[in-house]
Amino acid sequence: MVSRRAFLKLAGAVGLATPSLASAQGAGRVVVVGGGFGGATAARTLKQLDPRLAVTLVEPNPVYTSCPFSNSVLANLREISQQEFGYDGIKRAGVTVAATSATAVDAAARTVALADGNRLSYDRLVLSPGIDFDWGAIPGYDEAATRKMPHAWKAGSQTVLLRQQLQDMKDGGLVVMSAPANPFRCPPGPYERASLIAYWLKIWKPKSKLLLLDSKDAFSKQRLFQNGWAELYPGMIEWVPLSKGGKVTSVDPATLTLLTEFGRHTADVANVIPPQKAGAIAAKAGVADRTGWCPVEPVAFESVLQRGIHVLGDAAIMGAMPKSAFAANAQAKVCAAAIVELLAGRAPQQPLLINTCYSLLAADYGISIAGVYRPDKGLLTDVPGAGGVSALDAVGGLRGREALYAASWFRAIAAETFG
Repeated sequence: MVSRRAFLKLAGAVGLATPSLASAQGAGRVVVVGGGFGGATAARTLKQLDPRLAVTLVEPNPVYTSCPFSNSVLANLREISQQEFGYDGIKRAGVTVAATSATAVDAAARTVALADGNRLSYDRLVLSPGIDFDWGAIPGYDEAATRKMPHAWKAGSQTVLLRQQLQDMKDGGLVVMSAPANPFRCPPGPYERASLIAYWLKIWKPKSKLLLLDSKDAFSKQRLFQNGWAELYPGMIEWVPLSKGGKVTSVDPATLTLLTEFGRHTADVANVIPPQKAGAIAAKAGVADRTGWCPVEPVAFESVLQRGIHVLGDAAIMGAMPKSAFAANAQAKVCAAAIVELLAGRAPQQPLLINTCYSLLAADYGISIAGVYRPDKGLLTDVPGAGGVSALDAVGGLRGREALYAASWFRAIAAETFG
């Protein structure tokens, strides 16, 4: 595990690789679709690097609701309002915010059609559309089913609904969760969610249990999570992997029943996290492949299917770098710097990117994983020995400090992105 000091030192060194304003000579029109951690960061960074650029951020929602830390809302550690961020800071940075959605992209004409009837021309287009759900992947689970079996994988009303269901459940009830196969948004997210639901149950409904049905046999930070569950929630969380019948094959929302190859599980509260794909505009723009995700090259994150279109964050597939808010933020900065260079007729620099991901198992119990990535053979690959995970044997209050680091990280990235 790289030390925190060494990691931050490396992060600073990576930041030095970004072109300074003085070197940014290009100008043009850049349209950014999607106002999350990837898109909002890209739009802001483009204006910082070259104020002459005409940058438009297309985002229909006046408020962005953050998925990072939304699991804490389920445990009553935060309110949903603390997850909400507006775009005034983006506007103050000089970005034009179009409060509508993108409905189509003409890659040949380099235009984006908007739901309000307008059309935007661009020299470079950045798509950061997040995820959509593959509604056909689990028979019985569609948009209507989410009212009974919320996914809460897009933070907001679904998060509030799941929290209310947990609060309404009787003590001694059964919470059943399902986790999808890779790839999906935030690989450690389902396991953090299971932990924080158990944290709340232990306090308020200690006779209750949680069953986690998984479409995988392994998951991110697995030993750390399982050690924490044994320490904090003995007998409360049961994880069922793919090889033991964990894959959900269908659901019945009316009876809150989840079926697997090996059995039926009827829940008092059911949280189904379905398989995912890139946001809908990606397919309309022609940058999503048969998997539903968007392959990109690892220097400027330009689509390998459509020239002039860059794809960031959860929608993209690019190798070893996972889908996380930190990853989207890092990619956005590199992409913005690369676009400035490309518009000026120069080749972008080879990037070095960092990702770190904190997970809470309780209010004062955190774990983390960190990685460093560089381009190699058309993909982002791990830099050997440059990352790692929290120590298995926590000493000197390490877990408590990591919980504090997690909160500090969230405040910092939210402030940097939304201002």
